[in-house]
Formats: sequence, C-alpha cells, structure tokens
Amino acid sequence: MTFIKHSILFIRSNLKKLQRKWLSLPLLLLFPIILVSLIAFVAISIFTPHEQEPIHVGLVDLDQSPETEMVTEIIEESSQLGSFIKMESLTEAQAKTQIDDRLSAYVSFPKGFTESLYNGNSVTLSITGNPNKRTESYLVKELLDSIARHIRASQANILTINFYAKQMSLEPETRQDMLFQQFNNFLVYAVGKDKILDEEQISNNATSTPVHYYGLAAWFMIMTIWLLTFYLFFTNEEQKRMQDRMRLYGVKVLHQLTAKIITAFIFASMFAGILFYIYIALMDITLYGEDYVRIGIITVLYSLTYLFITAILEILFSGQKIRLLAQSIFTLVTLLASGAIVPTLYFPLYAQNLLPYFFASEGYHWLQEILLNGRLYADYVPMSLMLSSAILLMIGISLWKERAFQ
Repeated sequence: MTFIKHSILFIRSNLKKLQRKWLSLPLLLLFPIILVSLIAFVAISIFTPHEQEPIHVGLVDLDQSPETEMVTEIIEESSQLGSFIKMESLTEAQAKTQIDDRLSAYVSFPKGFTESLYNGNSVTLSITGNPNKRTESYLVKELLDSIARHIRASQANILTINFYAKQMSLEPETRQDMLFQQFNNFLVYAVGKDKILDEEQISNNATSTPVHYYGLAAWFMIMTIWLLTFYLFFTNEEQKRMQDRMRLYGVKVLHQLTAKIITAFIFASMFAGILFYIYIALMDITLYGEDYVRIGIITVLYSLTYLFITAILEILFSGQKIRLLAQSIFTLVTLLASGAIVPTLYFPLYAQNLLPYFFASEGYHWLQEILLNGRLYADYVPMSLMLSSAILLMIGISLWKERAFQ
C-alpha cells in the first residue's frame, strides 16, 4: 500500500513538472519527427533498389544443324530462366561486337556438335565472358553447367538407341531420322523435367513496399525516442542530502523509477497512438479490431521493456553524463537491432540468429507481420518473458543499491 501511495505521489509531481514546462512540449515532440524523417530519407535512398536491366547472354550456333537450332530456340524462348536473364541467338560476328558492351557473355555451340553427340564423343561448349561484368559472367557459367548436364543426360540415352539401331541394320537416313526424333523427345523431357535455374524469392518489405516499411520504421523510431525523452524529462537530479532525507520517510528509488516509467509510458503512448492513426490513414492500410488489439499488446510490451531497461541503466550509472550516454547508446542499439533503421536481412547470419532473443527485434518483427504481411496472430510469450525479466532485474538491482548505499 505504501508503495502505491509513494508512486502516485511522484506521478503527480511529474505531471506538475510537465504542466510548468508545457512550452517545451512541442519541441519535445517535433525533434524526434524531424530527426527520424532525415534518417528515413537517407535509408530509402540507400536501400530502395533501382530497376536493373536483365543479363544479356548470346547463343552462337556454329554447327548450324537442326539439332543445335532446336536447342538454341528452346533455350532462347524458355521462361525457366527467369526475368533476370535474357538469351538471344546471334552470329559469331555479332557476339564479338557486343561482348564488350551489351552482352555479359555468349555461349558457342562448336562445329560438329551434333555428330559428336551421336557418336559418343566429348562435347564441349565454350563461353566467352565480358571482363567488365565478371559477376554476371560467372552466373552464365553456372547456367552453362546446368545446360551441359541436360546434354549429357540426352547423349547417354541417344547413344543407347543408336547402338541398337546399328545392330538392326537400318538405313543410315532412317536411323538418323530416328535419332533426331529421340533427340527431340529427350530434349523436351530434359528441359521440362525441372528448372534450369532454381529461383528462390525472399520477401523483403524494405524493397517490396518501401513506403509502408519505412513509414512503420519512422513511427517505431519516433515512439522509441519519445519514450526516452519523456523519461529524461521527468528525471530530476537530486542531491545526496535530499535522497537521504527521502529514505527517512520510507521513499525508495524504486518508487521514483516506477512513477517515471508510468508517466513516460502514458504520454509517449498517447502521442504514438495519434501518430499511428495518421500513418494508417496515409498508407491506406485496412485493420480490424483484432489487429489493433494485437498491435497494442506488442507496443505495450515493447515500450515497458524499453523503459525498465532504461531505468536499470539509471540505477547502474550514477553520473548524469555517463548515464545519459549509456541510455543513448542503448536506444541506438535498440533501433539498429530492431531493423527499423537497417533491415535485418542485411545483417550477418550469426547476428540474425541472435535477434529473436532481443525484445526490440521481436516487437518490430510482429508489427511488420501484422501491418505489412497481414498476419492474423502474434506470439506474445517471448516479449512477455523479456518484460518479466526486465522488471525483476530492475527490482533486484534497485533493492541491492538501496542496501549498499545506506
């Protein structure tokens, strides 16, 4: 009961302080918005990709046989290569002219390709790369290796049919027509069996919906800065004599910290809610009642965890400048690890594996899932455990410090 009375007393004191200094409130609210707007502008310009042209690859048929013409035509028209590789048939002169400019590489089917294929001889495809586009040339080499595997599969089957066709003493023209037919069948089978290139699409909201993503990131950062600024606004630098006098009346550091956390959370949440409504209206995002409840729970868990850890830093660092530096660094780390400034997709793999254990990353992840990906549920257990740990840790450290400095 005493704890509640003392906490309410300090909450009233914080409200009176805000009432006395209400002229500084607009600056307190506008500064994070201006700062985050500048950060968002820089981030969007860096991480929003520009539209890139596809990789151009030439196909040069030096054999000029029906088989190679069919191979180049199927490869050129195949949709399995994806939208980022464009292949086209060229003459050798055209390929040599364009290799230093437009083409990333060109693949050559040598003379005698078909004859070597039917007779079981080694078939070699040559690739000429653009020295100014080494990465694209390496990708074309991987594509060529995939094509070669299909050719080897076709060649093995054709050689078997050719061997038995010779045993049957068929006419050369008849046998050639039969091999050509089998070549067509195996080529269609090989190309249609699986994709020449395996494509994997990774959802990245920062590039697929940059305006929505960085709008949410801006709101998240502004809310975090408001939590810090309101907490610092209600922080009073009291002399040691005043602290000793308050201890005589049973007032503890825990009472003051609890009051600051409650008042900072109320005011930051109030203005963050107004800004969130503006964000939803501008982005034209449709949300239902359950979505608002989920977003509210995640925001409350995140905000309280942040404030309790900020209070722990205040207990650990008694000096004003050191404490402010520690809380500022913690805020910067929180925003970086959440993915609001830099998307977590760009982080090293070992860092991405550790992010689910950090409250900011977990909170911002579920906000993205609900707002940007349309997720209909959220997992509150990890953030609830993190909040509980922060509360217990703050209580333990504050009680320990009270006893240590009595």
